[in-house]
Amino acid sequence: MTFHDTAQAATFRPDKLSKVNLFESPRMFCDVYGLLPGQSQASHAHAGSDKVYSVLTGRCRIEIGAESRTLGPGEVAIAPAGVDHAAHNDSQAPATLLVFMAPHPKFPG
Repeated sequence: MTFHDTAQAATFRPDKLSKVNLFESPRMFCDVYGLLPGQSQASHAHAGSDKVYSVLTGRCRIEIGAESRTLGPGEVAIAPAGVDHAAHNDSQAPATLLVFMAPHPKFPG
């Protein structure tokens, strides 16, 4: 069994959003994303995988398909497989997200 402190795991980079992997298997992965103000994850889609964004700290605008909403701590957004999605820190403070995706897109089904 593995335990993680997401606050300790979160990192930030001045040039782009930071991703720290907490767990991965052929079935899923779980990362902590650190976004400084103005940083984004570009819009993209995963043909066979669903993604969950959960805001841990700060505020982050999540786009899923044609919808966009700014979320705060405790709020979650779900991007179904095949739907474009993105994350943007439009605020003036750092944001951290817990991100899950299943099945893991790098492992063959």
